[in-house]
Amino acid sequence: MLLLSIKPLMLDLFSGPHMIYLLIVVVLLFGGKKIPELAKGLGKGIREFNDAKDGIKSEIESGMKEKEKIQATKTSTTPSDNA
Repeated sequence: MLLLSIKPLMLDLFSGPHMIYLLIVVVLLFGGKKIPELAKGLGKGIREFNDAKDGIKSEIESGMKEKEKIQATKTSTTPSDNA
C-alpha cells in the first residue's frame, strides 16, 4: 500500500522546476569548468560500451557463419545412399 502512495511522487520528481533545482545543485557541486569534463568522460564511456557491444555482436555473428559453413561442409562430404 505504501508503494501506491510513493508512485505519484516519483512521477512529479522530474518536473520543470525540479530539473532547474537539480541543475543548480550540480553546478554548485562540480563547478562550471568540471561539467564539460564530466560530460566528455560520460560520452567516452558510452562510446566504449557501444564499441564493445558491436565487437561482441560481430564475433557472435562470425561464429554462427563458421558453424553454418562447417555444417554445410559435413553434409556435402557425406557419401550418399544412392551409390
